[in-house]
Amino acid sequence: MKTILVVGGSRGIGKAIVNALKDTHKIINFSRNRIEDHVNVTHYSLDVLKDNLPEIEVLNGLVYCPGSINLKPIGRLKINDFREDFEINVIGAVKVIQKYINPLKNNNGSAVFFSSVATKMGMPFHASVSASKSAVEGLVKSLAGEFATKVRFNCIAPTVTDTLLAEKLLRNDKQRENMKERHPLKKILKAEEVASLSTYLLSDHASAISGQVFPIDAGIVSLKL
Repeated sequence: MKTILVVGGSRGIGKAIVNALKDTHKIINFSRNRIEDHVNVTHYSLDVLKDNLPEIEVLNGLVYCPGSINLKPIGRLKINDFREDFEINVIGAVKVIQKYINPLKNNNGSAVFFSSVATKMGMPFHASVSASKSAVEGLVKSLAGEFATKVRFNCIAPTVTDTLLAEKLLRNDKQRENMKERHPLKKILKAEEVASLSTYLLSDHASAISGQVFPIDAGIVSLKL
């Protein structure tokens, strides 16, 4: 049974990934909020930016889920907004990788990170989140090259997903309908759909895939209807 570390598995996409894997994998979850007890799940209540990370001797996969949606006009964004988004999305990921790269290398592991469709589109009010998520994509590609024969690194770039993180964008039926209409496939992405791609990239079925950024975008980036 493989061991997968999920950072941020208490809600949203991270929770969907834990639910998809917990019956067939050993899961180690890092989050500030507890998650549902399960025989295969070990939970650590911690903040990866502030707390010391525990030792893990055996690790086959890593998923880093923390993110932010800080949407403001550039004139209202403070330097600290950029700094906080960068720390959540990039510095936290770097800290986790530096801590656990050796057990991942020892097991030819796989790591999955998250970007956003905002890195591929000129979307108003996305300056801070787009900047930090673009850095995540660059980090993933660099690490995929650095550890090409030992650890696979890939990135998923979802569009708006129906989670608590996006609740301000999906507050009522009108907003939800407008969001559907913006996407050529006329749908809002579900966390379980993103989890399905995550579990595939962690698996041996994806052993020839590394250094890639996979959009799950309901067509908003690539289709013009």
